[in-house]
Amino acid sequence: MSELHKFLFDGLPVRGLLVRLTDAWQEILKRRQTAGAYPVEVMHLLGEMTAAAALMQSNIKFNGALILQIFGDGPVKLAVAEVQPDLSLRATATVTGSVDAGCSLSQLVNVNNKGRCAITLDPKDKFPGQQPYQGVVPLFGDQHEKIENLSEVLEHYMLQSEQLDTKLILAADGNVAAGLLIQRLPVKGQGNLEGRIDRDANEDQIGLNEDYKRIAMLAGTLKREELLSLDADTILRRLFWEEPITRFGAMTPSFACSCSRDRVGNMLRGLGAAEIESIIAERGKVEVGCEFCGAQYDFDPVDAAQIFTSQSRQQPPTSTLQ
Repeated sequence: MSELHKFLFDGLPVRGLLVRLTDAWQEILKRRQTAGAYPVEVMHLLGEMTAAAALMQSNIKFNGALILQIFGDGPVKLAVAEVQPDLSLRATATVTGSVDAGCSLSQLVNVNNKGRCAITLDPKDKFPGQQPYQGVVPLFGDQHEKIENLSEVLEHYMLQSEQLDTKLILAADGNVAAGLLIQRLPVKGQGNLEGRIDRDANEDQIGLNEDYKRIAMLAGTLKREELLSLDADTILRRLFWEEPITRFGAMTPSFACSCSRDRVGNMLRGLGAAEIESIIAERGKVEVGCEFCGAQYDFDPVDAAQIFTSQSRQQPPTSTLQ
């Protein structure tokens, strides 16, 4: 069963999270089988993204979806992992070109150094006119050198967006997608009863906390094979056996897809009646497949007509299938 563990290092300004996705990750891959299995390199990237998204979602207090996307100019045009507040998750990737064995991250999505990583926070209960928050970082470093590890990209994002030192270890194969996150705790605003975060104080502490640096160094000794094969208790004991740790109850991530016939209908409505009528004239019906879970939705001429005649009773149109 998939597990996510949170823990604190007693008396130190350092926290950690460890996730091992087993059944949830295997279900994502199983749903993909009808469309053809992902190349191994794409599977590894998507698995790391899914584990990272679960860690990032559980590391923030936010009532909404966290969506991690990578898009670029390689054979992988888009890869997406989405995690809800209850740690239900889904993931998919769009592959449009051939993937050579042993492809690196840059060869998959950043051939011409134009690849990007986006993290979107989409609130469940939006205010009128409220838009999701999105942060975007490039897939290259300060000297425009290509970054070949997703973990480094996300460490850079968290340093940039939160001014917090973060160490991230990720790994995935056909059975497990796993990750370990170690992070320096944020500095609270002085004299602030609400405990709001002092961004300037956090920035001043970047790279200076010796306790964080020691624990991050220990985390960095974790090998890919160990992360994929060992259980959470064994990993934490091997890495931090000299560090007093307070652990919290394990959480259980699971696969779930939020697609529905109503959502698909909203998407079709956004295309307009003329476009839908032309598709029906050519094919006899409209067929839509969910890339996340593989569900198929068919709309014959009567179904399509009902989409537009009942428009006033439906949700506002959207241009994408969620």
